[in-house]
Amino acid sequence: MIKEPQCKICRGVGKKLMLKGERCLSSKCAIVKRNYPAGLHGQKNTRKKLTEYGKQLREKQKAKRVYGVYEKVFKKYYQKAVNSRGDIGQNLVKILESRLDNVIYRVGIAKSRRQAKQLVGHGHFFVNERKTDIPSFRVKIGDIIKIKPSKMDKSFFKNLKEEFKNKKDLEIPGWLHFDKSKMEIKVLSDYDAEGKEQIFDTKMIIEFYSR
Repeated sequence: MIKEPQCKICRGVGKKLMLKGERCLSSKCAIVKRNYPAGLHGQKNTRKKLTEYGKQLREKQKAKRVYGVYEKVFKKYYQKAVNSRGDIGQNLVKILESRLDNVIYRVGIAKSRRQAKQLVGHGHFFVNERKTDIPSFRVKIGDIIKIKPSKMDKSFFKNLKEEFKNKKDLEIPGWLHFDKSKMEIKVLSDYDAEGKEQIFDTKMIIEFYSR
């Protein structure tokens, strides 16, 4: 699932899933160039009308692909969302957003969640002064995320720090604080999914698992 060409995934569902970060907002985006399914006959064929089950499955697949998780992990997240207080859909998004790789992506250190996953997996980050190389690690309120000191001299992070100096319009989610000078992240609160537009429909995901 994760190894499938990313642009092909977006073209398949007919919607930007932001799998390539900033590139998805440019004219190079595959949806902008070719908004039809990939393949020899993709342009000629209209998108098939999906059954209710097909629609539910598509929304689940969207969520999995957006956050880069496999079915076993996603289902585990869903069960945790069901067993938590509050709205199941909001709980599910909150769990997905609290992944360490997502946090790295959200503050702009990584251009995409896929790149964030690689950076975390290579041991570039500390959480509360402890090396954490698990992309799925769930952050909580009060956690401090730093780049490992020995990694700060790497060209990637040195160049990124310079980029941040010139970025005045960097949008940081309200539940996170990012000190660009220190390249340090603090989790201020839980992610609040209420009222925020999602790429996928959580209600359909709930219906899928409730069959």
